[in-house]
Amino acid sequence: MSRKFLRRLGKLVLLLFVVLLIAAAAAGWWGWQRYQAFADTPVDGLQPGAHLLVERGDSLPVVMRKLRELGVREGHEIEWRMLARELGAGGRLQVGEYALAEGMSPREILIAMRDGRVVRYAFTILPGRNMRELRAALARAEPLLHQSADLDDAALMETLGHPGQHPEGRFLPETYHYTRGDSDLDILRRAHSSMQRALDAAWSNRDPGTLLKSPDEMLIMASIVEKETGIAEERPQIAGVFERRLRIGMRLQTDPTVIYGLGATFDGNIRRRDLVTDTPYNTYTRDGLPPTPIAMPGVEALQAVARPADGDALYFVAVGDGSGRHVFSRTLAEHNAAVAQYLRRYRQARAAERAAMQEAPAVGTGPEAP
Repeated sequence: MSRKFLRRLGKLVLLLFVVLLIAAAAAGWWGWQRYQAFADTPVDGLQPGAHLLVERGDSLPVVMRKLRELGVREGHEIEWRMLARELGAGGRLQVGEYALAEGMSPREILIAMRDGRVVRYAFTILPGRNMRELRAALARAEPLLHQSADLDDAALMETLGHPGQHPEGRFLPETYHYTRGDSDLDILRRAHSSMQRALDAAWSNRDPGTLLKSPDEMLIMASIVEKETGIAEERPQIAGVFERRLRIGMRLQTDPTVIYGLGATFDGNIRRRDLVTDTPYNTYTRDGLPPTPIAMPGVEALQAVARPADGDALYFVAVGDGSGRHVFSRTLAEHNAAVAQYLRRYRQARAAERAAMQEAPAVGTGPEAP
């Protein structure tokens, strides 16, 4: 072959190589643009409220199959694998339930699973609720797993690691967040620990002159205060009234303990016969504190009992104006006058309600259409 021919051949090969290089670069650029568009373009096909459940042992292909079942059509599996590798999510998809909102991109979906941004639910223990009410509320909570339904209170406390402890008052009222797969036992364990911490803090901060002999007695007293008022600033005053009654040997005479002693037989009205019927919780017939708490007290009630307000009041009764507030009295005569005023307001309110009902037009009693 002549040198001229070889030179031409070399130029042709070089030209071909450059063309191939340019084509490869163009293909790579096109592929990268396609990949970027896939990664950051909102997916189509998701139904509103779609949730993805990643279970223990799920690989990326399994998760991809679940995404397809939810309507996600974007991207080839290789693109999802590349994106997962880029984000460091390939082997780090966290177990849990994920909300897939409309407009999410594949990148956002994988980041959510990588970072464990799972759906969180809330369960609230309300201050003043008793154990029976708490267990009923837990039984209604979804998607909480119900693992305590077949346990009585004694078995429940043993399962929670506190055998022999009465459950009443032992679970702190607040909002607890959980994820799908958690159970009512998980909530109760956390609430029990929270109450123990709150009780320990209140006990360590107690007035040195308190008559309460133990954290358990503080918990009992706080449960009574919680049931007596929903007004935060009144709790130290009511705690002071009960502390003074204990100091002079006067019975607590508080209706919520009587109601608790009646249990499921209480029909919403407390009667005079209930006040004289003896039960372990009737503080009209028995001295001192009842044997256990009567409800779940909140932190403010615990703090109020730890530091009750000074004063000389021994009595209190509702104002009766709908505010939930109370009138505090030093003597029985003052208290009786406050009770009489409450009864007048109560009767006036009931009379007004009856009058309003009589004046309201009847519903559905007009002439029928022909």
